[in-house]
Amino acid sequence: MIKELIVVEGKNDAHAVRQALGDVDILWTEGFGLSKKKLDYIAEMAARQGVIVFTDPDTVGEQIRNRISKYVPQAKHTYLTRKAATRQGDVGVENADPEEIRRAFAHIQQEQGELSKTFTMEDLWSVGLVGSSGAGDFRLALGKRLGIGDSNAKQFLHRLNRFGISRELFFQAVEEVKHGECR
Repeated sequence: MIKELIVVEGKNDAHAVRQALGDVDILWTEGFGLSKKKLDYIAEMAARQGVIVFTDPDTVGEQIRNRISKYVPQAKHTYLTRKAATRQGDVGVENADPEEIRRAFAHIQQEQGELSKTFTMEDLWSVGLVGSSGAGDFRLALGKRLGIGDSNAKQFLHRLNRFGISRELFFQAVEEVKHGECR
């Protein structure tokens, strides 16, 4: 059972998360309606029981996530891939299958205090995550395996360092994805 407050964007997202995870504590931001009062509440809950941010894998979701992160740096994060959250062209947590939501919550990430410099763009080049045909699909699969979502190369690099992914875990996951060993 997840004890942290889960922050989503809307009521339909909250319904989908409860359908997948059961009776969990959820707050929805109402999209950009994220008021100072709600941010204060999220900060208070982060101190009390912890907070997990679970926004849509789109531009608005990332902006809301970043706004919460700046205000509540101790917030944890979990991600859905864009593919898992898309139904008939609509992108959102509410579109994801319960199994995909459970899979996302199996990979909760905690931001590190200071942004690490563990990975560089050269690391991404060396394993084929940029500059090659199929790099986007490879980032998608690896991002899902590591629990950092799918993104462009620059954002992928930022997330690797932001969440303190170790080189050992990264290269192990690269091999698993290359050999089709990930779920």
